[in-house]
Amino acid sequence: MQAPAPLLDHLRTLPTMGPGRRRLVLLLSQLGDFDSLEYAQALAPVLPRLQAVGITTLAIAIGDDAGAERFCAYTGFPRDALQVMATPVLHQALGLYSGLQIAGGPWPGLLLMCAGIGSPGTLQEVLRGYTGDRTAPERLDLPLFRLAGDGGGLRPFELATVRLQNMVEVLGKWRTYVPRDDFITQRGGTFLLDADDTLLYSHRDRGILGFSATMNQPLSFLDPYLQVPDALQG
Repeated sequence: MQAPAPLLDHLRTLPTMGPGRRRLVLLLSQLGDFDSLEYAQALAPVLPRLQAVGITTLAIAIGDDAGAERFCAYTGFPRDALQVMATPVLHQALGLYSGLQIAGGPWPGLLLMCAGIGSPGTLQEVLRGYTGDRTAPERLDLPLFRLAGDGGGLRPFELATVRLQNMVEVLGKWRTYVPRDDFITQRGGTFLLDADDTLLYSHRDRGILGFSATMNQPLSFLDPYLQVPDALQG
């Protein structure tokens, strides 16, 4: 199946994202969104492996240049792999979920989504952050969490602590991360394209903390594509 036309049209405007190579494209929500931060933090350490197997990565987020600089400095995501847009024009063209839309503006909708309304899976994912998850990797190398055991997966309150750290960072620089509140409910998506523009994988976020179909291992969809081709092994 061919990748969506609006995405291909956009990628053709970028010198390094045209056909002839595999491309991983993330449509992130607001730069200050939990999902954007967590996704970037998960992906940043893996980018050298993706480059080694010939996959070029691009993230497209809602925000501006000042927010992008702060976002990349905080998450470790490379600035040259992040593009920002003031409005979610591409998100909308791709039919990505705009979030719960109710009277009173975006904030009431966002608060209801945080409570799981119009945002399937959010409450379960929040709960996982507090209870831990033996199927997910550890996230923090701190003495407090080492007391809870090592090598047994994500420990109780560990992911919740990561999310709290992210929240403190964003709230301290809110207008840097989120220049305007109009699109705070907008969700994102993930698209992995082959060299001929065939769509190898896609995921469309259905709610907050749903940037992956497998949140315990959010990058597992990349596993089949991480083998270095023989021609690149020397």
